[in-house]
Amino acid sequence: MKILVMNGSPRRNGNTAAFAAAFKSGAESKGHEVEIVPVGNMKIDGCIGCEYCHTKGNGKCCRQDDMQSLYPKLAAADMVVFASPVYYFAFTGQMQNAITRFYAPWQPAAKKYAMILSSGSPNVYDALVAQYKGFLDFIKASDCGIMTFCGDAQTSEENLKAVRDFGASL
Repeated sequence: MKILVMNGSPRRNGNTAAFAAAFKSGAESKGHEVEIVPVGNMKIDGCIGCEYCHTKGNGKCCRQDDMQSLYPKLAAADMVVFASPVYYFAFTGQMQNAITRFYAPWQPAAKKYAMILSSGSPNVYDALVAQYKGFLDFIKASDCGIMTFCGDAQTSEENLKAVRDFGASL
């Protein structure tokens, strides 16, 4: 299975990067092909609702930015993992911009999704989980799991092992 991990964190070596790497290690141990894309460090503008993609663009967005390099990866993926810190009850702005741009091809190829979320605070996940589940329902995809971690010891060896095991369970 081809798995695309979208790391929405702007921190290159933060907790989310550690979780993405642990997931990749576990999934690759079972023969899956995994690529981590640093969405949090890419220049991706949000969708502007111009409808070019559906009226003139034949599924291609008019915005020319780093999302253009992500579209082929999304088209080839069997599974997408959203890995992101939670900033004020939501994905990072960088991750949200990328997700809104899924609109151009209309129907992402991947039919399996998962989420790995990191936060300094507990009880900040409900709105994001509801958004994620609504997205999956809309595109008729399945949820393979949601993992949430918070507090100072997020990347403890126990938590990293849990994420590796999650990757290996697919």
